[in-house]
Amino acid sequence: MRRTTASIPLALAITALSAGLQAEVQTQTIEYEVNGEPHTGYIAWDDATEKERPGVLVVHEWWGHDQFTRDQAEKLARAGYTAMAVDMYGEGKSADHPKKAEAFMKEANSDMEAMKTGFRTAMKRLQEHETVDPDRIAAQGYCFGGAVVLNMARMGLDLDGVVSYHGSLGSPIEAEAGDITARIQAYTGGADQFVPAEQVGGFVQEMHAADAEYMVKSFPGVQHSFMNPKADQYAEEFSMPVGYDEEAANAAWKGTMRFYEDIF
Repeated sequence: MRRTTASIPLALAITALSAGLQAEVQTQTIEYEVNGEPHTGYIAWDDATEKERPGVLVVHEWWGHDQFTRDQAEKLARAGYTAMAVDMYGEGKSADHPKKAEAFMKEANSDMEAMKTGFRTAMKRLQEHETVDPDRIAAQGYCFGGAVVLNMARMGLDLDGVVSYHGSLGSPIEAEAGDITARIQAYTGGADQFVPAEQVGGFVQEMHAADAEYMVKSFPGVQHSFMNPKADQYAEEFSMPVGYDEEAANAAWKGTMRFYEDIF
């Protein structure tokens, strides 16, 4: 039976409205250890309801755990999820120059098992949060983080879904049939020099061979790092082939929200 607002007692309607007005995004910075090394996480959720909701891990670009990553966690919180911006480098390390960022990224990528341990540790902390349904977990990542979440799916982690934004689609891990249980979405730029068309094609072939449920969306003419509003600044400051694209960013986000509604 369809319920109309007219059927709700006035006192209840006023109470619900007041609660909605008072609800806001809550945030918490947490410290956790991976193999004895300190890591920093940032959890965001909306206190409009006390019900458990899906949790989403947010993995940073090659710059490290930064404000952009935290902003994405808060955006997810406003959409009804509890999100945790994770720290894949440890000690809250972040780079202010591409050479330092590349060094951090290479070090992290040099040991996939250690990366898996770090990711699983962060995932466990998110699952333990009082607002999270531990059986409904997804992950999304940007640039380096996009590659991370795809590799976690390749390694068979128990995730409902992963979303990669302008992440590398190639990997030293080649998934085989049955390895991947998470559903996958990958958003990439058609003009991304870091993720060329051959890499996109190779990813499609790999996912097909692995019998994975996946989707790849390429935005024509769009460059690397199109989700990050600071990409234009990086392009100018460091002469990097990157660029923010508001239209592509909005389309990718809307697609992600539909994806999460579907898998959860």
